[in-house]
Amino acid sequence: MFTADDAAELYDLLNPWDAGLFPASRFYDELVMAADSVLDVGCGTGLMLHSAREHGHRGALTGLDPNPAALARARRRTDVEWTEATAAQARWERAFDLATMTSHAFQCLVSDEELRASLTAIRAALREGGRFAFETRHPQARAWERWSPPYARDIAGPDGRALRVGHRVDSVVGEVVTFTETTADAEGTVLYTDRESLRFLGAGPLNAFLAEAGFAIEAQYGDWHGGPLTADSTEIVTVAVRTG
Repeated sequence: MFTADDAAELYDLLNPWDAGLFPASRFYDELVMAADSVLDVGCGTGLMLHSAREHGHRGALTGLDPNPAALARARRRTDVEWTEATAAQARWERAFDLATMTSHAFQCLVSDEELRASLTAIRAALREGGRFAFETRHPQARAWERWSPPYARDIAGPDGRALRVGHRVDSVVGEVVTFTETTADAEGTVLYTDRESLRFLGAGPLNAFLAEAGFAIEAQYGDWHGGPLTADSTEIVTVAVRTG
């Protein structure tokens, strides 16, 4: 047996949050700890907001995610507000100083309609001058070309058994990459399968969507150390500000 709850716990093992070890965690932690109120869109299992509370954040922290298994794990902390919904379904008005989308969650906004609706809702949730921080993989790095077999990761699962997590790219259509992630046991028996599509937006189209939604670019980086966007950048790390 391997359930959605097991998958959520395994996600935390594969993607730990540690500002002392990982530049991405450090980048977001600095923004979160400096903001009085934070909305984490696509919060998943809630590790970033858990960390903020553990490190003394005393303001309002809210996590938003449509995955009930991930949120069940996030709700281990009751001093954070957790809401089950998509980004486009957010209904807050001028409630937050900072909104975030970490772990490439922004790329799950695949269609133009979903992207526009999500940006509109996120902007509405921010106070005037509020910031929206997120990252997306730079399409020029073609990260998906490294996601097909023999790519796999071996790890001890939540119950200690040996697991192998692998990916297979199913299609690349324009900016959208669809892939399947499988979790198998040591004998190769597939225990869990998840199929997902991600959108790889370049900086130009991305910034056009942000401007249309009422955001101005405060800063945009090509890596987690504040480096500029270049022909070698693998990330587009963006801090946008609500205007008007």
